[in-house]
Amino acid sequence: MQLRVKITDYGFSDSLKLYYVTYHITGLGNEDFGKIINRLEDPVTVKGNEVYLNVYFEKDFYPFGTVDSQNRLKDYLAREEIEMTAYLLGLLEED
Repeated sequence: MQLRVKITDYGFSDSLKLYYVTYHITGLGNEDFGKIINRLEDPVTVKGNEVYLNVYFEKDFYPFGTVDSQNRLKDYLAREEIEMTAYLLGLLEED
């Protein structure tokens, strides 16, 4: 398995009135792919063997809502991708 997570979009959803981050998840084998799809609670879109995960946040918990995050955006994006990777690996370890 070569799990990769990349943030492809983030911002504010006018229709939902929530902040969001979209993660693009690739590199999952068939078994792991099925596990992830079944264990994720947030909305997902599947395109082939790729997963797009939308995570929604209240303003206080939105990871890109601070001045510091905007000044160091690359650092914050990388941190969020690492944290999501760790979360997904944890889901895969559950039995």
